[in-house]
Amino acid sequence: MFVLNDTPVDPNALFPRLERTLSGCASHRYALHLSDTGTLLSTILFLRSKGAGVFPIRADIPADKALTMAKTAGCDRFIAEGLKEHEIPCHAAVEPGVLVQMSSGTTGAPKVIARSWQNIDEEIAAYAAFFVRSAEMTPVIASPINHSYGLIAGAMVALHRGHVPVLIDAVNPKYILRRMREIENPVLYTSPAMLHTLARLLPKDQKLNAVVTSGTVLPDAWFAVIRARTTHFFQQYGCSEVGCIAINQDLQNPAAVGRALPHLRLMAGTASSPAAVQVEKQGRLIATGDLGVLDETGLLTFVSRADDMINVAGLNVYPQDVEAAVMTSDGISDAVAFRVEDGMAGARVGLLYCGHTVTEDDVRQICNARLAPYQQPTLIKQVSNLPREANGKLSRRAIAAQFAPAGASQTQEVPA
Repeated sequence: MFVLNDTPVDPNALFPRLERTLSGCASHRYALHLSDTGTLLSTILFLRSKGAGVFPIRADIPADKALTMAKTAGCDRFIAEGLKEHEIPCHAAVEPGVLVQMSSGTTGAPKVIARSWQNIDEEIAAYAAFFVRSAEMTPVIASPINHSYGLIAGAMVALHRGHVPVLIDAVNPKYILRRMREIENPVLYTSPAMLHTLARLLPKDQKLNAVVTSGTVLPDAWFAVIRARTTHFFQQYGCSEVGCIAINQDLQNPAAVGRALPHLRLMAGTASSPAAVQVEKQGRLIATGDLGVLDETGLLTFVSRADDMINVAGLNVYPQDVEAAVMTSDGISDAVAFRVEDGMAGARVGLLYCGHTVTEDDVRQICNARLAPYQQPTLIKQVSNLPREANGKLSRRAIAAQFAPAGASQTQEVPA
């Protein structure tokens, strides 16, 4: 059982219809393009029980693009609104028994990631066993279940534990706050951006009981607001190929993303020498594409995406260090540092920031006072809002392409 908004849903009620409609489903890989969250989750659970392949696609993606994505993902069946099944011509052998998802694409073209249901089950069992502080809490999932965060960590872990999860597909933050008040001992799974909105809307005499953040390291300003309005603050960290890798069960530093789940082994650098974050699972080594630090207690601290690091004349600049320095100003609400190509130094630092009371000259003075010469931004620009995705992520590559295209001249020389 689960609850969709205010309505209890028994997924088993849909199973007889799916049995009739999806004959021989165990040998197929299905793309699901369904707008009703209850129908989508019920269909995923049915296909999982049959060992079929599943690729949930966001309902707001146009049908023609969704069909192209389904072909790219190796699906041979497409289920549209009304549970209408369409065959997709497929010339390659279909591998059923997997959950298919696309990587975020924030650092390059999205990749097709297929994980076996056995692999998913191992993650669910390890997650439930390790995340003890949420074990008795009722999951409230205000995050799309086409993504592993809402589907696996949220809904499937809850069902594994015997909870009745509450799925919220309304984007109204006031409704989410009302549902949180109505549920005993809730833990909320949602995006960093929504957590920030909820924390700001919450009456001053109230706190959120428990929340989980994922997908991106919270900006310091957002973290401070959410931390002050939350009793239990959790963070999980992962990658598309592995799923959830680590959980922080008492988040006090937004970059301290957590300790590894028991079926995984983490590797990273030291405080003086950040290095690639790698995960070992059953003898297989997987690179996350991140740089991080692992302390003696096994706590992983995120430093940067490897692709986001800026090499200035042979010296490494981590964007988060620049952003943290700028965000010390009370007048700056958000900031992002990114790579600017430079013919002399190879690369320099660019910076966008939000803050109506702080001028670009003010920001340059802050940087001069708090950053080393090679860390100084050569391009500083004030904007009304940063182009964050719904989950709070930023594509530094896309920002650089928009605000500092290759070959663009810069207005200030900064010594390396």
